[in-house]
Amino acid sequence: MQQKSICFIGGGNMAQAIVFGLLKTGYPANLITVCDRNAPKRALFAEQGVLVSTDNVKAAAASDVVVLAVKPQGAAEVCSALSAVDFSQKLVISIMAAISVEKITALLHHANNVVRVMPNTPALVSQGMSGLFAQNSVKENFKKFADDLLQAVGKTCWVKDEQDMHLVTAASGSSPAYFFLFMESMQQALLKMGLTAEQARLLVQQSALGAAQMVVENPTVELATLRQNVTSKGGTTAAALNVFNEKQLEQIVEQAMQACVERSKEMEKLMG
Repeated sequence: MQQKSICFIGGGNMAQAIVFGLLKTGYPANLITVCDRNAPKRALFAEQGVLVSTDNVKAAAASDVVVLAVKPQGAAEVCSALSAVDFSQKLVISIMAAISVEKITALLHHANNVVRVMPNTPALVSQGMSGLFAQNSVKENFKKFADDLLQAVGKTCWVKDEQDMHLVTAASGSSPAYFFLFMESMQQALLKMGLTAEQARLLVQQSALGAAQMVVENPTVELATLRQNVTSKGGTTAAALNVFNEKQLEQIVEQAMQACVERSKEMEKLMG
C-alpha cells in the first residue's frame, strides 16, 4: 500500500476502525491526522501516535487523502468550510451514508477524485465488508489506494452504478443487525428452554462463526447446498426449517432488505 498523508474528518467508530486497522498493518501513525471536536476521541488516537486536530481546513489542506467520516446530517456544514481547500489533486473518500458523489463534489467545489464507501461495523474487528463506487474519471491509483485502505479492515466490493450503493447498504451496511437479531432470538429461545445465558451465548455465537467460516472456505459450494448438507430428511434440522418455511422466512428477509433499500433512497433525497 502506498504511503500518503491521510486526514480523517470525524473520529467516530468507523474512523477508529479504519485508523486502527491501518496501524495494525504497519502504516505510519505520523501520516494520519484525525480531526474531531471531542477531546476524549482525540486522546484515543493520540495515544496511538496519530496526529490530532480541531482544524478541519488546515488538516485537509496538508493531506493527500481526506476521509469524510462525519454523520450525513453534518455533511453540508463540514463540507462548506472545507470548500476553501483545493481538492483538485487530492483523493476524497466519503464514508457518509446517503450522500451522493455528485453532492460531495458540489459541496467541495474542487473535488475531482471522490470515492464513496459504505463500510459496516465488523470493520471494528477487521472483518468489515465495504462497498465502493467511483466515477470513471477518478484516477486508477486513487481507486487502488481507497481499496487498500478499506482492505486494511476487511473485504471490498466495487459497484459500477452508484444506485447499487443502496443495495450494498441492505446487503452489508445494515446486515450485521439482521444477524445479531437472529442470534439474539436464538439466545432468548434457549433461555426460555432452560439454558443459562452463558451457555446460550456460547452455543449461538460459535455456531454462527462456524457457519460463516464454512461459507468462506467453500466459495464454490452454493449456500443452498451447505444448508442441505446439514439437513437430514425427517430429522431435527428439517423440523426447524419447516417452521421457517411455513412462516415464509425467505419472503420476510426479502421484504426487510427492500425496506432498507427504499429508506436509503429516501435518505439520499432528503440530503439533496
